[in-house]
Amino acid sequence: RSSTPSHPSASQFHPPHRPNPKMQGYGKDLPDALLPYKNKLTPRFFEIREKVLEFVQNVVNPALPTYAAQAKELLKTVDHPTKCPEPPILNDLRAQAKARGIMNLFLPEVSKLSVLEYSPIGEILGMNPVANLAMNCTAPDTGNMEVLERFGSEEQKKQWLEPLLNGEIRSAFAMTEPGVASSDATNISTRIERDGDEYVINGHKWWISGAIRPECKVFILMGKTSFSGPAHQQQSMILVPRDAPGVNILRPLAVFGEEHDHAEIIFENVRIPASNMLLGEGKGFEIAQGRLGPGRIHHCMRSIGQAELALAAIVDRVHRRKAFGK
Repeated sequence: RSSTPSHPSASQFHPPHRPNPKMQGYGKDLPDALLPYKNKLTPRFFEIREKVLEFVQNVVNPALPTYAAQAKELLKTVDHPTKCPEPPILNDLRAQAKARGIMNLFLPEVSKLSVLEYSPIGEILGMNPVANLAMNCTAPDTGNMEVLERFGSEEQKKQWLEPLLNGEIRSAFAMTEPGVASSDATNISTRIERDGDEYVINGHKWWISGAIRPECKVFILMGKTSFSGPAHQQQSMILVPRDAPGVNILRPLAVFGEEHDHAEIIFENVRIPASNMLLGEGKGFEIAQGRLGPGRIHHCMRSIGQAELALAAIVDRVHRRKAFGK
């Protein structure tokens, strides 16, 4: 699931607390936690990290008031916050990130960074979710782009990977189901059945992050093409356009009482071209392992960045707080 806000919330109406350059993960000096790995960091890492810090400090941070104002106005045009489109200034920020060569840094094929080297970049992006969006490094798109890069056909890459890499569309990953422990994908019951040149999909998914936002155009869905044979060769992944007939988004689900862009979805007789199958039938687990490994690191580092920002805000408050005349 995404650790980046997927739609405008109340916190986005006001510029968020900005990281202090004195914070280790945000400063120009190498953070202490990276010193043991210094001999594994390439000159490319230091070059990219400097570009990212410059972009965040000089481009993104000054744009945060405009981002918040645009989000607030756009929210008035929809009946639910999850349906709110992205603020237009985000396209300008993406263009500037692209000009600096710092979009899609999560992909080693693009960034030429190792997972170790990308990790502290992810930490910086966790401190600034708008920069994360501008640099196109947000989940679940990152994992979906990795899947398409590694396992997609040329046709699939042309149709879906290219617009995702350009930040023109967003995506979702449809795996979790109600009633079963979906962390064990052998429990998944969504059916993907071959019918001539098509597959027919029937199933019930929920907690599908990013599925409601208007920019979302495609799902990578995990289901079963077989209900017999080896347990880890029954699952497959297939590309499902969000506007395909039979895709019914029921509702957004709530976290701590606030509804977010985590959708409950019914797939009812959804017909998809057979060419939308990723890698082949029974390859779902193989694809999942390639997707989840780096994704866990990305999530952890963004969460660490968010935690550092929260701690910095608390420390700042302690120094400025006045009570009882003191």
